[in-house]
Amino acid sequence: MVDDSESAPAAFGHRHVPALPRRLAEPTPVVLAGTVLWCAGAVVFAVTDPGSIQFWTSAVGCGLGVIGYGVFRWQRSASRRGSRGAWKGLSGLDG
Repeated sequence: MVDDSESAPAAFGHRHVPALPRRLAEPTPVVLAGTVLWCAGAVVFAVTDPGSIQFWTSAVGCGLGVIGYGVFRWQRSASRRGSRGAWKGLSGLDG
């Protein structure tokens, strides 16, 4: 099996697909933007319609985003430390 960082030999009729640029492969801005949007929705619904299902959905989305980002950062730091159970081979994003 070939790592993400290694290139596989091209089969007949197939061309090599280059890796995405780092700024497009970086998941941190997307994760943070989604979490901020959930939190903004929770604030809006807390002001306009407190206690509604929309408020609780947004509040839970915000909480899960914060927890998910914490797990994401934890896994990344474990990968940088070289922990055995951490992510490996994410095209240089874990290094």
